[in-house]
Amino acid sequence: MNSLIDKYNIPGPRYTSYPTVPYWDETSFSPELWKQSVIRTFKESNAEEGISIYIHLPFCEALCTFCACHKRITKQHSVEIPYLESVLKEWQLYLNLFNEKPKLKELHLGGGTPTFFSPQNLKTLLEGIFETVEIAQDQEFSFEGHPNNTTREHLQTLYDLGFRRVSFGVQDYDLKVQKAINRIQPFENVQRVTEWAREIGYRGISHDLVFGLPHQSWEAMEYTIRKTMELKPDRLAFYSYAHVPWVKGVGQRGFDENDLPSGEEKRRLYEDGKKLLEELGYIEVGMDHFSLEHDDLYQSLIQKKLHRNFMGYTSSKTQLMVGLGMSAISDSWYAFAQNVKTVEEYQKIVEEGQIPVVKGHILNDEDLTIRRHILNLMCQLETTFDINNSFPELENAFDMLKEMENDELVEINGHHIQITEKGRAFTRNVAMVFDLRMMRNKPETRIFSMTI
Repeated sequence: MNSLIDKYNIPGPRYTSYPTVPYWDETSFSPELWKQSVIRTFKESNAEEGISIYIHLPFCEALCTFCACHKRITKQHSVEIPYLESVLKEWQLYLNLFNEKPKLKELHLGGGTPTFFSPQNLKTLLEGIFETVEIAQDQEFSFEGHPNNTTREHLQTLYDLGFRRVSFGVQDYDLKVQKAINRIQPFENVQRVTEWAREIGYRGISHDLVFGLPHQSWEAMEYTIRKTMELKPDRLAFYSYAHVPWVKGVGQRGFDENDLPSGEEKRRLYEDGKKLLEELGYIEVGMDHFSLEHDDLYQSLIQKKLHRNFMGYTSSKTQLMVGLGMSAISDSWYAFAQNVKTVEEYQKIVEEGQIPVVKGHILNDEDLTIRRHILNLMCQLETTFDINNSFPELENAFDMLKEMENDELVEINGHHIQITEKGRAFTRNVAMVFDLRMMRNKPETRIFSMTI
């Protein structure tokens, strides 16, 4: 396995989209084309599928130095109401595009720290959206909660509004690691909010763990996993730490790069962590994700309904996902769009009555084809693809896949490609074989985290 790690541990995308953000063609994108794409997709899919909404709530009271998200650090809670008013105004700009009431199937509050906002302010925001939509019977509402500031009132308020899933960021219970990433968070805090959520009636509780953090050892990782098992969350995200300090604003400078585990050490954290999770009853559902058998994520995998988008893995799919808030990304299937990345600019543009997108990408026919196959690989670990007769530029892909087959990472049967159990850890590498846009324009500098 170590030789495979040396061979395949290269910078690569996580494929929450295709094309990936660095390869968006911004020259052919415009806000007007984006709006046309939204209108097209809404007409095609609202009645049957409904839509998803992602709301980016960017404020945090302290900077976690492992975080690569767009956020605003402040202790001033006076920012809450003006920001949420802007989100509702942005939503109204989208409503103006629709010819009928949207059917809301999926809603996620991400951050930042959604529980930075008071329960009452979150209620005002959500009621403002709910009064404009029809809520689907099989709706899926979820939010991210910080164990240190999520109150029982947060959990009860959101439950009463239809939320049944909550994800708590744990990362690691080792104090040395917590100090390095500026995330001091005792187990008791996580235990308290997890037990509150269960008592209230949440049917989907998730914990996020991260491997590859500074000063992280296997002993620390094992301790974290075993402590997590005392609470037995329904699902787990077991993420690889993405070290991208060159990205503006991520704040990954609170430790020395030499403090990070080596590639071999990091791989052990994953392999041994995965083995322990499986011994404890968790099933690997998709890249970085594990769940118990009763969880919707596992059931979606079995039914081949698992989906992946900018929110990660989801148990349901909608063709249209509207991202609201500063830096939020939207997906109409035919196009992507990202909002401006500062709170001030976001609020200014919304006040001017404009959808605040700053960049995006219109997918061509080739993009749509490649996107479908990469999604198949990321979600189902298989796809059927006629490499030789699809795109001439993929001729080398067959040779690369044959090499992966020799390394027992994939099995090839005619046009069918199946990622093996051994190959699961290299799913990103298999998907990269099909990434025509990256193939044509290989980056000269680091723009992605390492795949391992």
